[in-house]
Amino acid sequence: MRRWSRMGAVVASAMIAVAVVGTTAPTASAAGGCWQGSGQWWCNNVSGAPVYGTMGASTQYPDPSRIVGYMNSNPSWFICKMDNQNWVGGPHPTRWEFTVADNGQYGWMKDTAISSETDPLPNC
Repeated sequence: MRRWSRMGAVVASAMIAVAVVGTTAPTASAAGGCWQGSGQWWCNNVSGAPVYGTMGASTQYPDPSRIVGYMNSNPSWFICKMDNQNWVGGPHPTRWEFTVADNGQYGWMKDTAISSETDPLPNC
């Protein structure tokens, strides 16, 4: 009888371990969407995320090699989203959001730094 009791404890421990390992952080698609407030779009984001500059004089092309500031605030406001630019990964693998970094510099944040679903943002 004691052997079955030990075996039950081992099975229960294994089931708990599987449940803990199988738990992951929610993806952007599972998170709530960005929302409008005070005439701006707000999204939850990673505090301290870099904001990237643009290529050349055009604001339409994010430059993933040039950081112009950081977004320490959370949530933060965003102007619009753009797809089909430089691979960034995540649920929207080529999406960037246009914003203003905490230092006042305009630029682009990678979609992977935003935990809210960014589909509600208008296209740039």
